[in-house]
Amino acid sequence: MGLMKVFSGSEILALALQEKIEAVGVETTVKNNVQSARMSGFPNLDAAVEVFIQETDFAKANPVIEEFRLNI
Repeated sequence: MGLMKVFSGSEILALALQEKIEAVGVETTVKNNVQSARMSGFPNLDAAVEVFIQETDFAKANPVIEEFRLNI
């Protein structure tokens, strides 16, 4: 199984969701497209920060993700 994207948005929201998902024991990977674009010299205002989890962890993380989405 591979990684699945569970969120794409601002850095602040992505880091908040990452913390909540990891609190239930699911590892996350964060891809910061904003920082990547800035470092390469191509600032992109549409770039977002993405949060990924393993597909096998989706059942465990989904309640946290859904609650987070309802509260933003």
